[in-house]
Amino acid sequence: MTGHDAVLADLSLEISAADLPRVAHAASRLPRGARVHVTALATESAADRVATASELVTHGLTPVAHLAARRLTTADELESTVAALAHATAQESLFVIGGDPRTPAGPYSSALEVIESGVLARHGVRQVGIGAYPEGHPNIATDVLWEALAAKADALAAQGISGSIITQVSFDADAVLAWIAAARERGIHLPVRVGVPGPMGVARLLAFARRLGMGSAAVLARKYGAQLGGMLGSAGPDDLLDEVLAGLTPGHGDVSTHLYTFGGLDATLDWLATR
Repeated sequence: MTGHDAVLADLSLEISAADLPRVAHAASRLPRGARVHVTALATESAADRVATASELVTHGLTPVAHLAARRLTTADELESTVAALAHATAQESLFVIGGDPRTPAGPYSSALEVIESGVLARHGVRQVGIGAYPEGHPNIATDVLWEALAAKADALAAQGISGSIITQVSFDADAVLAWIAAARERGIHLPVRVGVPGPMGVARLLAFARRLGMGSAAVLARKYGAQLGGMLGSAGPDDLLDEVLAGLTPGHGDVSTHLYTFGGLDATLDWLATR
């Protein structure tokens, strides 16, 4: 494959339960079996995510429901959520993260604890995605991040569950490529999906970038390669993906793309239609 195809092969994208009414439309514009993540937002319930995942199955897409460890209030909630996904035949692929709350709402303080609970394997989960932070995490030391990633990879392997890694959104191709190379050097060889923002308005993109510590348009333009233009314009991930593609080597292993639909599902689908 050449061009974007090499990085966009087997891509995944992310929606929320609020996109449930758009699932049929999305299915008409995506390859059958495409992986569609259902993110775990604080404003949406586990039942909302299960309903969205079930709808994705109905329309021939592969749901990847998210479980946020620190938002789970009880062990029974984890069990019942995964059981409900299994009832909807939507449990084979999940994504497990720690979640945003500083204080756990229940017994799980990390994604590792959810994986080690045995609940996922018991309900037929076959593949689990885990998160990674190529540019670091504001509240977690880098060595702790590496230790946790290796522990999660080992825990999945011990249960016979396939793993994959999705990186937090980044605007810096060099940082992403360096992180993947470092993971391989550490013996972590799970497939990596590079998390990139789908197309969005420049004003929204700048606001999001500043939340990640990029305080100026100049920094964003340099790291993201975006042609910012006027504030009413839009920017997409084309240049970033080109930089990732140019820097990939066989040593980086299995690398594909995960699209965060911050600019809206339709904008991402429109962008994909031009690839």
